[in-house]
Amino acid sequence: MPFLDRHDAGRRLAERLRGLRDPKTVLLALPCGGVPVAYQVAKALDVSLDVAIVRRLTVPYQPSLVFGALAEDGSVQYDAEIIERALVSEPERVAVTREQRVQLRHTVTRFRGDRPRVPLAGATAVIVVDGLDTAVTARAGIEMARKNGASRVLLAAPVATAGALRVLTGVADRVVCLETPSLFGSIRPWYRDFGEVAEAEARALLVRAADDLEVGARTSTVGSRSESARLTR
Repeated sequence: MPFLDRHDAGRRLAERLRGLRDPKTVLLALPCGGVPVAYQVAKALDVSLDVAIVRRLTVPYQPSLVFGALAEDGSVQYDAEIIERALVSEPERVAVTREQRVQLRHTVTRFRGDRPRVPLAGATAVIVVDGLDTAVTARAGIEMARKNGASRVLLAAPVATAGALRVLTGVADRVVCLETPSLFGSIRPWYRDFGEVAEAEARALLVRAADDLEVGARTSTVGSRSESARLTR
């Protein structure tokens, strides 16, 4: 069944992730499309939301074909099969990777500014996407979360190809996916509204998620104090 939009996909995905409602859970959205999905999950589970910034490495003259991914910690994942099939030369691979390192720094600055990443040491990290046609970008996010100390790393997707899930099942500790169609042309047909998510919108949702979590924590503290006072009367 198609999703109305990314927010609808997030609400439905949250139902499958209820068991992760824990202060040690951190959602890591792949921007920009994964942020609205992850925002709804974070809101439902009352957990922290951050981004795992990953840049796709695409084949020259074939920008729809992804041969690798570069994560914000500098780690790179390459798809050897795509590189061989698309005849990506070594100089081309190096040039694309170098260019995307520059773009990655700009993207990190725009998304984070002076705000530090949510700590992952000992956390259950959940990589959240709006859909997967290949495994390479999600794999880069998973590996980055592990390198930053996450004790468990999960992948959550509304829709994905069976091939991508096979790869990621061997990398993530758990994979949660709502739809795995046998015929998969692209992600877009699985959403009635699959408009582009602007960076400004994604950043605003990250701020809103942090505010929601802070308000929830204050409310919980006040409630606990009130209950304690009532019991000591």
